[in-house]
Amino acid sequence: MTKEEKSVVIDSLAEQLQTYPHFYIADIEALNAGQTAALRRKCFESDVKLVVVKNTLFTKALEKVEKADADLVKVLEGPTSIMFTNVAKAPAVLIKEFRKTSDKPVLKAAFAEGCVYVGDNQLEALCNIKSKEELVADIVALLQSPAKNVISALQGSAGQKIAGLVKTLESRNN
Repeated sequence: MTKEEKSVVIDSLAEQLQTYPHFYIADIEALNAGQTAALRRKCFESDVKLVVVKNTLFTKALEKVEKADADLVKVLEGPTSIMFTNVAKAPAVLIKEFRKTSDKPVLKAAFAEGCVYVGDNQLEALCNIKSKEELVADIVALLQSPAKNVISALQGSAGQKIAGLVKTLESRNN
């Protein structure tokens, strides 16, 4: 591969690192052609972009976009594939589902929701990760809950009692 070709690959990877907020580094070695095709199909269906990369070129792309975390660079050994995604937990769910029929892919590391996860043992945590939007929705629901309870009480029989108490207090003041 010439220097110009390497530069094009590095620029392409850097562009994808900037386009997609989350990425997973996985080992898909030893998957046969049929399994690899099935994995690629599942990735396409889940809106996950799967790319096989050379470790040195990916390291340079990480450095270019200033995401070269020491833990991420450390796992770049042996065959490496990158799963780019807009939804943080999509690749984790995909890997977990795919491993019901195969030992691979093995998670090396992930960059999700601004955090670095290293090792295959982090797969379950990544499956349960919530997006920023999901967390905001949970907080809004929690904040609305007490207000809904008060409104419900006011609309029900308790509300009639409260209204009666207010009328009684008003009549005493007059």
